[in-house]
Amino acid sequence: MEFKLSKRKQESHKGTFGKVLNIAGSENYTGAAYLSSISALKIGCGYVTLSSFPKVISAVSSLTPDIVYLPLEEAKKNLVNYNVISIGCGLSVEQAVEAMFTTVLCELSLHNIPVVIDAGGLTLLSKVKDIKLPARLVITPHPAEAARLLNVETAVVTENPDFYVKKLSETFNCVVVLKGHRTRVCSAEGEIYINETGNSALAKAGSGDVLCGIITGLIAQGADLFEAAKTGVYLHGLTGEIASQELTEYSVLASDLLKYIPYAIKRFI
Repeated sequence: MEFKLSKRKQESHKGTFGKVLNIAGSENYTGAAYLSSISALKIGCGYVTLSSFPKVISAVSSLTPDIVYLPLEEAKKNLVNYNVISIGCGLSVEQAVEAMFTTVLCELSLHNIPVVIDAGGLTLLSKVKDIKLPARLVITPHPAEAARLLNVETAVVTENPDFYVKKLSETFNCVVVLKGHRTRVCSAEGEIYINETGNSALAKAGSGDVLCGIITGLIAQGADLFEAAKTGVYLHGLTGEIASQELTEYSVLASDLLKYIPYAIKRFI
């Protein structure tokens, strides 16, 4: 499998490498908002805005000066100003958030803006009915989330991941990243890639948020959705391997992955 990262233009500015709007976080999951935002920048995106609740914005802004902030209620008005939207990392599933989620997806279905849905966004997606989805869509479920989306048992997804990753792709007409020991990525046309990088170091809370940010950041830079998903999964796994060489597979935290993304890129290029 040959992967490519887009060549960096030297005559450039932050907009050259894409703008991400990350709708993420809740009072109990501020870390998810942080990890998914910073990982998009670490993979090369030029500009990330985090749209969230005031407490999340306050917490994340105390950790980093590198991202921009937007109140959650302002998200819908600003969608067209971004190259890609990610939604769901650490997002709560209360009624008001569900209404916002539905409104955002309906609005995005009118535009040609790529969307990546993860975590809480997938829970919301499994609850809403008869919603028109964006044409350019990536979803990133683990087996339990995949099972909810398809209304089946988790065990059947883990027993036959190739079948169910393709089933998800057909059902939602999108690129699917079915996370697991050997993560599957399926194109909207049914082509399946099985990833070989990664180890148990990635089995930590927040690791999926980093993956979401990596994929979103690659899309922001102009990558095709399927290529971005495959490359993102590969690099995410490689990052875990490199981090565990120094920290051991026991001790790698999701926040440690942010430090090692550049080392994975160096091996990659």
